[in-house]
Amino acid sequence: MIRADNPLAREPRYELIARVLRDNIMRGNLPEGFVLLEGPIATIMQTSRVPVQAALRQLLEERLIHRFEGRGYLVGHGGTTLTPLRRDIRELPLDIPEQVDDALQTRGTWRHVYDRVEEEVATCQIFGEFRIVETELADYLGVSRTVARDVLARLQEKGLIRKSASSHWIAGPLTARTLREKFELSSILEPAALRQAAPRIRYPEVEDLLLRIGTDPSVGSETLSNALMELCIAQATNTSLVELIRANRLLLSAVNRALIALGLPRDEAMIEQYRKLFELIARHPIDSAAEYLREHLAIVTRHYLARMKIVAVIRETGDFAPYLSTL
Repeated sequence: MIRADNPLAREPRYELIARVLRDNIMRGNLPEGFVLLEGPIATIMQTSRVPVQAALRQLLEERLIHRFEGRGYLVGHGGTTLTPLRRDIRELPLDIPEQVDDALQTRGTWRHVYDRVEEEVATCQIFGEFRIVETELADYLGVSRTVARDVLARLQEKGLIRKSASSHWIAGPLTARTLREKFELSSILEPAALRQAAPRIRYPEVEDLLLRIGTDPSVGSETLSNALMELCIAQATNTSLVELIRANRLLLSAVNRALIALGLPRDEAMIEQYRKLFELIARHPIDSAAEYLREHLAIVTRHYLARMKIVAVIRETGDFAPYLSTL
């Protein structure tokens, strides 16, 4: 198991990077029009470009940054014409909390490659059962076997892989039963947390999100699921309950990203479900919202199972990473 006293060390690097950038944008440390480039951000965050790319995509979906004709992204939602401000990001008074900085330190080399492996492992098990060969994983990543083992330990903690009776690392198969059990737990925990969070929900941001649903194509089901967690459920006062919900969501989020990466179409019906849920939350009848959330999760369960069936008929292309062997 990975030993880390800092709880943030267990969060994906892209989420930590997005958190730092988001907070500094909100505080004005990253002014409107500032040009964000992957390379300089990766340097100050002591990471590779892969999680930086994911963090910037997340901020793009939140409309905190936008694309422009030049290289990189501009800070701001893009509603007005901004003159690109090109400066070295290291010259700005960025606020990087000590806990976040510690979690991003290079001591944990496994964190540099983890996001990439998580995506590959989550995708493969949709197609069946695979064995992960540790030595081939290390060669594939260009790291030591110690680092490869750290990556595998993290995947095991998140429930994405397991060890067989013969001590082989196994991924998948992702079964309908596994999904149903995860969503069943969600339907018990999340409505309770939503009720508890009611006085602390970030209502102005919920209202802003409602204006974007249906008009902003970047607002998809993954964005809405994350918003439900961060704006609403995570505001519950029982931190142990919130952490339990986060842990339960890890596998579901990884699988959802994998399904999106496979090119399945945008699900408008599911987005409409989220819209109704956020409308209830915004009007503050929290008991009604909590009951609707329970019904919503039952619908999401069927949605996941249906999309899994679609994926099941897709022929395997043999494009899986070389450290993955079919069983």
